[in-house]
Amino acid sequence: MTRQSILALNAGSSSIKFALYDLASSQELQLVSRGTLDLGDRSTLRAKAADGTVQCDRRLAADKPQDAAIGEMLNWVRHELGGRELICAGHRIVHGGSEFIEPVRLTPEIIEAMDRLTPLAPLHQPRSLAPVRAIAALQPDLPQIGCFDTAFHQTIEPIVRRFALPRKYEGEGLRRYGFHGLSYEYIAGRLGEMSPTLAVKRTIIAHLGNGASLCALREGKSVDTTMGFSALDGLVMGTRCGAIDPGVLLYLLLERGIAADRLQTMLYEQSGLLGISGISGDMRTLEASNDPRAREAMELFAFRAAREAAALANTMGGLECLVFTAGIGERSSSVRKAICEKLAWLGVAIDGPANDAHAQTISRPESKVEIRVVATDEEKIIARHSRVVMQV
Repeated sequence: MTRQSILALNAGSSSIKFALYDLASSQELQLVSRGTLDLGDRSTLRAKAADGTVQCDRRLAADKPQDAAIGEMLNWVRHELGGRELICAGHRIVHGGSEFIEPVRLTPEIIEAMDRLTPLAPLHQPRSLAPVRAIAALQPDLPQIGCFDTAFHQTIEPIVRRFALPRKYEGEGLRRYGFHGLSYEYIAGRLGEMSPTLAVKRTIIAHLGNGASLCALREGKSVDTTMGFSALDGLVMGTRCGAIDPGVLLYLLLERGIAADRLQTMLYEQSGLLGISGISGDMRTLEASNDPRAREAMELFAFRAAREAAALANTMGGLECLVFTAGIGERSSSVRKAICEKLAWLGVAIDGPANDAHAQTISRPESKVEIRVVATDEEKIIARHSRVVMQV
């Protein structure tokens, strides 16, 4: 019997993460392979089996365009992994706006509707849609499913998502949406699997990577988050500024004469850890540096994360659990330590040896707040949603 499989794709700025899942049963998805398609001048296709065995590690032609590189990935999935029937490709779409609040099968009309949301996420939305369009051209008969990073935050109350602007603008879509929703959804589910008690705690999830945000969960649902109208808001990030006084932007536009497109590039690509340090937007590089500017960048990163966490605790009326996830959250013990120490007044007490060992639980027994490190898996959530939409 031919095995049915789902391909989950998670497009970023310079790479596409992908995972292939078999439909093992009516409830379970079995990971077959996980990989990365690195794009650009040194395009590379890498993949490993679920047990870590290397299945593919090859350079693609230097002049190969993105669509052709995606085509090679599809060919590898189809022909190198044993005659599976690929029933659909699921995608992480950064912005669903007010309209797309649950996963949906992607039609040309829906793709165009999502494209019209590009002004809300000018750098991220085109990257989300590029592999959708490439696969539609390469494999027009392959169903594609869109899964939205904003959808998880639809449970946020109007008072939390509203800006203090003239009311007409809210009706035009100017409100706080929130992002990283697929990651938060996965972590919320994992907490429920770990313990029913843990699942209902007042929890802050810290998704800390090149893009970073926090989400406040109550009863497993999003009640507040640090990213708002755009993926620029909230925490200091790798190359993004995070929350900033709007007067600064007006000053740069009106007094310094910086063009809007140049300002956009600065805020998205030249700020954050990179802008403060002048060295790198990669936390690993900064941690290895002796330059005082690297230390200042890391200190600001932790300070802003702790300050925003305190604000989210206020929304929930307390804090009972703190979860670290994503690249920095899962791997940087020093960042976790710095944030937790700044939250000690909330009853956060971190266990140093457990933190250094990257244990699953890193809180001390007397800590009033349970501290966890949980690996996220956005691709699995994409595959789950795609299966539901396909009704298989």
